[in-house]
Amino acid sequence: MISTAETAHETPAVKHAGGAAMALGALGVVYGDIGTSPLYALKQTFSPDHGLTPDRGTVYGVLSLVFWTITIIVSLKYVTLVLRADNGGEGGTMALISLIRRVGGLAKRVKWLLVGLGVLGAALFFGDGMITPAVSVLGAVEGLEVAAPSLQMWIVPIAIVLLGALFIFQRLGTGVVGKAFGPVMLLWFAVIGVLGLVQVIKEPAILRALSPTYAVEFFLDNGVTAFLALGSVVLVITGSEALYADIGHFGRVPIRRAWFAVVLPGLLFNYLGQGALVLSDRSAVDNPFFRLAPVWAQIPLLLLATVAAVIASQSVITGTFSMARQAVQLGYLPFLTIRHTSEKAVGQVYVPAVNWFLFVAVIGLVIGFGSSTALASAYGIAVTGTLTITTVLFFVVVRKQWHKPLWLVLAGAVFFLVIELAFLGANLTKIPSGGWFPLVVGVLLSIVLTTWHRGREIVTRHRTEQEGSLHEFVLGLAGSDDPPVRVPGTAVFLNATEATTPLALRHNVSHNHVLHEHVVILNVETVNVPHTTPAERLEMDDLHIPNDGISHLTARFGFQDQPDVPAALRLACARGLDIDLGHASYFLSRVTITATGQPGMARWRKHLFRVISRNAASPVPYFKLPAKRVVSLGSGIDL
Repeated sequence: MISTAETAHETPAVKHAGGAAMALGALGVVYGDIGTSPLYALKQTFSPDHGLTPDRGTVYGVLSLVFWTITIIVSLKYVTLVLRADNGGEGGTMALISLIRRVGGLAKRVKWLLVGLGVLGAALFFGDGMITPAVSVLGAVEGLEVAAPSLQMWIVPIAIVLLGALFIFQRLGTGVVGKAFGPVMLLWFAVIGVLGLVQVIKEPAILRALSPTYAVEFFLDNGVTAFLALGSVVLVITGSEALYADIGHFGRVPIRRAWFAVVLPGLLFNYLGQGALVLSDRSAVDNPFFRLAPVWAQIPLLLLATVAAVIASQSVITGTFSMARQAVQLGYLPFLTIRHTSEKAVGQVYVPAVNWFLFVAVIGLVIGFGSSTALASAYGIAVTGTLTITTVLFFVVVRKQWHKPLWLVLAGAVFFLVIELAFLGANLTKIPSGGWFPLVVGVLLSIVLTTWHRGREIVTRHRTEQEGSLHEFVLGLAGSDDPPVRVPGTAVFLNATEATTPLALRHNVSHNHVLHEHVVILNVETVNVPHTTPAERLEMDDLHIPNDGISHLTARFGFQDQPDVPAALRLACARGLDIDLGHASYFLSRVTITATGQPGMARWRKHLFRVISRNAASPVPYFKLPAKRVVSLGSGIDL
């Protein structure tokens, strides 16, 4: 009934990248997550549970790991390399899946395995989208433990109120959110950078920690304890996958500019400052971020950190919107209501169902875990799992689509995978203490995504067989010895493809034995431009059968346009289509799924597919159809 087409005049978000305003917006949307990692990353690393003594060698070793982790994973891998692997301006694991599906030279089984791995990565990212808002906001509000200990009991209620406001705010769109949040995050990075710089000036020797030799010595001196510490060090790069998933909202150039000009300096100075403070005052290890500020500034810093933490949730929320949109387009999710919120970028979308699903999950996590420390255990596995999967898929694209030399691809893949698998291994030890949550979410969502995709393939194949060729159907009507009764009026049949017969039309003829005097078969396409002009919007085709009263139309809407079928038909009337639009009936093809014992899917997955299909969004309001004149006809399809 609706399809997405790329045309020669498409303008993907990547072509709109550039400019200080877009970079500022990227600060407010893309970098909130990684920008608030200083709230809890070092605090968690030096948690008493990890057994690290904050002496000079240990602090230097941890800071060296932090610096090189950020440099290798974020600056080199994501900002420099992975951002190039966009799919029509969109990023994230779903974009890589789309690219993998189009490459040649891969065995079918290998491609199936890679796509399955990508689906798991996308599912883990959705899990990340649940954990990030909870851990970020809790980590900020927990500053009350330092600034106002008497209010500690109010941490969870305050976090819930703030998160509720954030999810309500989403309907305004990424552009509005970015304009509102960008200046705040600019202030945030300036403040945390200055706070860290003050300590670095007091203890300039801390700059030695930038040498990789301290990281090596840290492992040699601490062994298994150092390896397990990687499970907390990885928290400094939370949000890196969201950075890639959000490319459709701003484009790669503003994202890169914001990173190197503002985000990276602010983060490095703050981490170095926290390390310098811990060396000068070991008691500060309980919450080194907030203890960077003088007493008079702790309340203002708490307020700013709370706002920044709310903003931090934005990057993964918008990332999940983008991933959901791509999942719908690739056939891994059913039709969802997706609202485009920008006239400049196709990637700026709001998905109400995903928004409120995340909200419920996030509130459940805040109440269930109760603290950022408890949630940090659940956090690392989602992050490292997605990092590793992205690396595998990316280098397949580099080899098969970009045709880079095999030795270069293998060297790059091994380099990143050795690092990321070490992080993943360290985080696997957290499974009993909360790491089970993202794994459960990842498995469940993977089942949902793959079940819908496989079930849709089977249903589409059976439906196409039932629908048959549209051209042959119309020819058969014209040459039939027993043609259907032509009744007065106009019938509009919405169809998913141009080549097949709408099920509603076929069953109206075969069961009711009637055909309206005027029949319009309408196919709706969404193209990647903000708006289509009247000249571009409509294509009329008489199916090369004269005087049969059957017309075929293709209506094309831009991603910012609200698909309006009656308006498209009025345009067709203005161009000469002779129909009584005021009394037209609209026919939708309804498919009833029946789970059978046929091979192709397990029976329980067939029942799951039926449940999902019954909860897909209704096309009636989406296409602005007059509800009182809509008729649904169809038949059962065996699954």
